[in-house]
Amino acid sequence: MFVSPDPGLLRLRTAVRAVLGIGLAVTAAELCGLSLPASITAGLAALLALFNVADPTVARQAVTTALLPVAGLPVLAAATALHGQPLLRDAVFLAVIGCGVAARRWGPRGNALGIFAFMMFFAAQFLHPVPEQLAELSAAVLVAMLAAALVKFGLWRIERRTLPPAAPAPLGGRGLAHPTTRLALQATAACGFSLAVAQALFPERWYWAVGAAWWIFVNTASRGETLVRGFRRVLGTVCGLAAGLVVAIPLHGAPVPTAVLLAVCVFGIFYSAGPSYSWMMFFVTVLASLLYGLLGVLDAGLLALRFGETLVGALGAGLAVAVVLPITTHAATDAWIQRALRCVRQCAAQAARRIAGDTGADPAPAVAELELLLGRVRLSLGPLLHPLNPMRARKARARRVLVLLDDCARQVRGLAEIAADPDASHDARLTAACQRVEAAVHRLVTPGTAPAADPAHATEAHHHPGAERALAHLHSLEAALAGLAAPLRSGPRARSDAMA
Repeated sequence: MFVSPDPGLLRLRTAVRAVLGIGLAVTAAELCGLSLPASITAGLAALLALFNVADPTVARQAVTTALLPVAGLPVLAAATALHGQPLLRDAVFLAVIGCGVAARRWGPRGNALGIFAFMMFFAAQFLHPVPEQLAELSAAVLVAMLAAALVKFGLWRIERRTLPPAAPAPLGGRGLAHPTTRLALQATAACGFSLAVAQALFPERWYWAVGAAWWIFVNTASRGETLVRGFRRVLGTVCGLAAGLVVAIPLHGAPVPTAVLLAVCVFGIFYSAGPSYSWMMFFVTVLASLLYGLLGVLDAGLLALRFGETLVGALGAGLAVAVVLPITTHAATDAWIQRALRCVRQCAAQAARRIAGDTGADPAPAVAELELLLGRVRLSLGPLLHPLNPMRARKARARRVLVLLDDCARQVRGLAEIAADPDASHDARLTAACQRVEAAVHRLVTPGTAPAADPAHATEAHHHPGAERALAHLHSLEAALAGLAAPLRSGPRARSDAMA
């Protein structure tokens, strides 16, 4: 986590801004005379607004932030009213879970709204509010949204105009073939299992098992990703519980040192979220321990209970992805690799047209999209590259695929830089090389068919200083694509090994 690259110190700035925003939300709630549970709700709401709102533009982020209470407050009201009706409460909770995951098909906004709705129901189980407290909790959520918006869009606005979208568009499909639909059913099944087991074993704090199962499914898209995320969650929780024994219990909820450590945990959550899920869970677990200390209910037995419920949630997630409409790592990775390869073809074609003098052609957007797609491929292949994976041949093939795709990205970035040269002019050798690249991609994504010829490329050769460098990039790109044929197309079993 501490040695991971942080271009432009974006993670550092985001983490510091989160501490400021959440601190402002809690301070505002306290100044308004709200109770401790309401102040905790304000802090949680601000954390979610700053952490999960990830739209590609500032304007869209502002709209999503404004919509969070619309999604969360009705859920909070329902959870508060249903405390005395456990069967109906559980049914509504599972419905919120299913809808919250299904909302991811609408991109970052749907994901943020779904998470916020889930966490409002979860917070009601954590804090056990009575209906008379609903107005106060709702006010706390609104105060938190104002504080988060003030910091994020006013006092400390981290611009994203030069950055690509936060994530590539999700994989498509219809009905049960849609990955998001499958994930929604899996998450609901996992949480239902966790809820039933936890209520039998831990009737007072059963909701932690449900929360563990839910969060394992966030930002995962295949069986392998979910299992690895579950392992990392357990690892981070165990380490966080050990830290809670050493740090949180001796404090006995002392306000000042607890507040300082809560700020440290918030910083750690935001700073580690990208590079290390285990570290993020470590800070989340310590933060929860400190909150229990503030509420005056923390002891070693409670931390042990938290560990048991995390295991139940991880087990529920593992069973769900194994038996409920499983999405194999092979299927998910195959789809992401094909999208990445098509993007490579688009990059090469746009660069060649730009070098040919077509000022309307611009490879830069495709290059940015390729970087996002390669990040998704790395995430999808992560289970095969995990140190505990005993299948060495599959690990080697997966690593080879990533190396060659990274080489493809490096070459298209070089092409894009040359294409940006205003003095570049057409060279027919670039046309031929680009056509070979397109043909190589076509053979990888649709084997057995021939690519259609593009007559628009057939023009006379005119050399220019950047042509040789562009040709070198295109030849290297051809070589990388040819190298991908072995792990991807040497037979159905070998292909499964590369991406299973």
